[in-house]
Amino acid sequence: MREEQQLKTFHKLLAEYPANMPLTKFLPGYFKKNKQMGSTDRRIASRLIYNYFRLGKAMESSESAERLFAAEFLCSTEPNPFLAHFREDYNERASLSLDAKIDYLTKKESFRLKDVFPFVDKISEGIDQEQFLRSFFKQPDLYIRIHPGKESFVKAKLENAAINFTIISETTISLPNGTKLEQVFLDGGKLNKIAGNYLPYEVQDLSSQETGNFFQPNRYESWWDACAASGGKSLLLFSLEKHLKLLVTDIRESVLNNLDERFIGAGFTTYKKKVLDLTLNPDPFMHHYEFDGIILDAPCSGSGTWGRTPEMISQFEDFKIKSFQNLQRSIVANVVKYLKPGKPLIYITCSVFKAENEEIVSILEKDYGLILESAKILKGYEHRADTMFVARLIKPEA
Repeated sequence: MREEQQLKTFHKLLAEYPANMPLTKFLPGYFKKNKQMGSTDRRIASRLIYNYFRLGKAMESSESAERLFAAEFLCSTEPNPFLAHFREDYNERASLSLDAKIDYLTKKESFRLKDVFPFVDKISEGIDQEQFLRSFFKQPDLYIRIHPGKESFVKAKLENAAINFTIISETTISLPNGTKLEQVFLDGGKLNKIAGNYLPYEVQDLSSQETGNFFQPNRYESWWDACAASGGKSLLLFSLEKHLKLLVTDIRESVLNNLDERFIGAGFTTYKKKVLDLTLNPDPFMHHYEFDGIILDAPCSGSGTWGRTPEMISQFEDFKIKSFQNLQRSIVANVVKYLKPGKPLIYITCSVFKAENEEIVSILEKDYGLILESAKILKGYEHRADTMFVARLIKPEA
């Protein structure tokens, strides 16, 4: 039967999956090698493997098939043929609330919600543990930030394409995860000229967009995006104040090379790039620099984003938290000295761990004399988004 074949495909996927590779990279390669799989087969295989990993470390003593059935039960919102074939009791209850399904599994199987993410004792204060754990069984939404002046154009294109979307703010829209926006805004593989030859939006999570509330740049200031990665925070900064001088740095040259197209598309040209390893003293390259603001979107565990990459839960061990904290401490030491007195350092992580969030802020206060102006857990788990931490600290006047 079809469902039996789907289960066999799942087991084959699981057996071939290398634990150190994101599913987003593994699955395209797997499907390319197995060209006999149709689009429906690929879609169901992807759903099953993702749902399986959403179970985290719960029911670890159970067979992989039973863990899959439980995960599919928790993640489904309505009955489906796969559950009906293997576990009719799950299928009959597939439309129940998530709480009711968790209660049923807890009584019926060796399931405990706290085992899904067995690091809850290490998460930041203010995070609702129960709500955070439940969020793993709901796929986060896709969020975009529309470039200024393109709001009506983007919304009209989405409406014409009959794509469901929710307006969060004038420039922020949420869409179902997996929405093929390129098919709407690209004509024959080329950028739509009506949009100015560049995509009129940036894909950026809701919480990531909310970090911009802490930037507060002023005209003609000089800023540094110290760990720029894909440049999302730099573009957010530019959307708030166009008249800035900006330095973007990252340890990866390939990442910085990809920034140019995004920046030019947003009309941002007043920036410089440097490849820097901020675990090392950057004085030979940065001796003459000083900044009115620094954005430090620090390398971290990424634990606040594991709703999008649930395979990471199974791969993670809690000793790694200390390793990330040590990395952040070394970077902080090499960044703070370039901040002008009276100016802000914006410290950001996409982590839920206290050691990467509040404890680093405490180090910035105690060891470097910075003054905490405001800090916030951005509770993405309440909005089908990533959970992040952001703090704004001020370097005191001399």
